[in-house]
Amino acid sequence: MESEVEVYHDEDASLDALKGKTIAVIGYGSQGSAQALNMKDSGCSVVAGLREGGKSWDKAKEDGLEVVPVNEAARRGDIIHMLIPDEVQAKVYAAQVAPNLEEGDALCFSHGFNIAFDLIVPPKGVDVIMVAPKAPGSMVRKLYLDGFGTPALIAVGQDSTANAREIVLAMAKAMHFTRAGVIETTFWDETTSDLFGEQAVLCGGVTELVKAGFDTLVQNGYKPELAYFECLNELKLIVDLFYDGGLGLMWKSVSNTAEYGGRTRGKRIVTDQTRKEMQNLLEEIKNGKFTSEWMEENKKGAPFLKKAREGEKKELIEQVGERIRKLYSRG
Repeated sequence: MESEVEVYHDEDASLDALKGKTIAVIGYGSQGSAQALNMKDSGCSVVAGLREGGKSWDKAKEDGLEVVPVNEAARRGDIIHMLIPDEVQAKVYAAQVAPNLEEGDALCFSHGFNIAFDLIVPPKGVDVIMVAPKAPGSMVRKLYLDGFGTPALIAVGQDSTANAREIVLAMAKAMHFTRAGVIETTFWDETTSDLFGEQAVLCGGVTELVKAGFDTLVQNGYKPELAYFECLNELKLIVDLFYDGGLGLMWKSVSNTAEYGGRTRGKRIVTDQTRKEMQNLLEEIKNGKFTSEWMEENKKGAPFLKKAREGEKKELIEQVGERIRKLYSRG
């Protein structure tokens, strides 16, 4: 069945919607720096809103951006683009952005988390938009410099000016996302699907699957280095095939033995119980349980995350991996 999703390209957007407007980019991490520089290089008026004395302040200046404190950037910006971590956005918004919003401004995000779960509730009279590149900041910048761009999602959560869609499409064009293709969604769908993908597959699911495979081989007497190659290192080759040509290219590219083994045994790993638990994860995201848990974790100073990060450094798979990666180092 053909997709009914409309894809927007360069001809569907105009930079005219950004003429005379100042874009205040709040934050200068991976996405903040890439998006700010892309828009600046496309001729947009960009100012970086950062914490004075922070490590990004001098870096943004070196990159040729005008840098001012967050509250001043919010005051000057016609479009305030929030690119600081999800867990601190609401606090920064309440203290430094909200008091400086004016009717007709646009509040922009690259992830809908704070809007979808009402951690930030913008006032009426302000556009609420999202432009979310589907790539890390380093790739967003690289592909721009290469003359192309990354695919992206856009959303309009509140259209107070009747120009919100034109503005967000213009931002997507300025960052070269429309060269690849932009799809419209909603804040809710982008947020909940993104969280689910991270938890069930991309970050949570795959790391636990890799660890379980590695541990099974090691516990059965196989050398850890061999287990690392088979269960972690070669995963990149498979994912690259997924990326280039979907599941079909992967099955075509592996041996017939690998295809038969994978097709007949894979469902014994991802069982009906696994799928049921995935559904449970999605429900916890949609009903706000995960958001409440994550916000509480941050209020306490992220004790679980700190313990998990330190604990993983001591795991055999990480120690073996450090040795294996040295084999590829030319230094």
